[in-house]
Amino acid sequence: MTTTRANEVLQILKNTFPTPRWPSSKRNPFQTLIVTIISQNTASNNTAKAFEKLSKKFQITPEALAKANEKDIADTLRVAGLFRNKAKTIKRVSRIVLEQFNGSLDFVHSMSLYEARKTLLAMPGVGPKTADVVLLFSAKKPTIPVDTHVNRVSKRLRLAPINADYENVRMTLQSLYAPEDFLAVHLLFIMLGRRYCKALKPICKKCPVNSLCPSKRTED
Repeated sequence: MTTTRANEVLQILKNTFPTPRWPSSKRNPFQTLIVTIISQNTASNNTAKAFEKLSKKFQITPEALAKANEKDIADTLRVAGLFRNKAKTIKRVSRIVLEQFNGSLDFVHSMSLYEARKTLLAMPGVGPKTADVVLLFSAKKPTIPVDTHVNRVSKRLRLAPINADYENVRMTLQSLYAPEDFLAVHLLFIMLGRRYCKALKPICKKCPVNSLCPSKRTED
C-alpha cells in the first residue's frame, strides 16, 4: 500500500512541477564536491554566490585549492556561513584528493556505489548527504540524497518513519521507488518542501499531494 501511495505522490509531483532532468552542468565530481560542501547549512542562493566568488579567485581544482591560503578561501565563502570551517574542510579534502587520488574524483564513475560512497565518506567534512549528491549528480549512481526538505517531506507523508535517521530515510525511499526515479524523487521532494511543505508553516490546503498526506492540517 505504501509503495502504491508513494508512486501516486511522485506522479502528482511530476504533473505539478517542471520535469527534473539530469543537470547539464559541466562540473566534474571534484567541483560538485566543493559546491556541496559550501551548501551545507546554507540557502541555495548563498551557495551559488559563494561558489562564484571562490571560482573567481581560484581554479576549482585539487591542486589550486590545496595550495591556497585557508584565510583567502574563507574570505570568498563568507556569504555561505560557517566559512572558516568550510575553508578548512575544502583545503583538507583538496590535499587528500591530490595526494591519494592523483588529483581526481573520477573514481566515482568506475567504482561500485558502495565502494565510491565508502571512499567519499572517509574524507573529512564529507557526510552522507554530500557523498550522495556527488554520486547521484556526477556519476548517476542509484542513491537518494536526503537534505532537510527530503527528510521533512518523507516523514510528513509517512513514506519514512518519523524517528528515522539519514540512512533509514534514504534506504526506505529507495525501497519504494525505482532507481530511474531517484533523481526525480530527490528534486521533486525538495520543490514540494520549498513551495508547500515548509518547516514552520506548511501550506497544506494548496499542497498538490494533501489528499495523500496523513499529516495535513485542516486549517492553514
